[in-house]
Amino acid sequence: MTSLFTTTTLTIDRIACDGYGLCAELLPERIELDDWGYPILSPEPIPDQLLDHAKRVVARCPVLAVRLRTERRGFDETPTVPSRSAAKAHRRRR
Repeated sequence: MTSLFTTTTLTIDRIACDGYGLCAELLPERIELDDWGYPILSPEPIPDQLLDHAKRVVARCPVLAVRLRTERRGFDETPTVPSRSAAKAHRRRR
């Protein structure tokens, strides 16, 4: 039996984001702002001690552009990137 663990990261909808910068004020440990005020997210998983802050960022984004992404994997699994053929097959199924 494989042991499971969970990782949580932040994602942003760059089209929806208006660059208010509130996210960086609420979670400066994981979010910086570029020269125009748009967020640059750390790719690192959110540690448990910052998870409540990350949830607050998601809830307070004025345009709902920030989301939490949770992945569950086994300890012996590594993240995989889908192949182009798998992505094409997925698009055809829609």
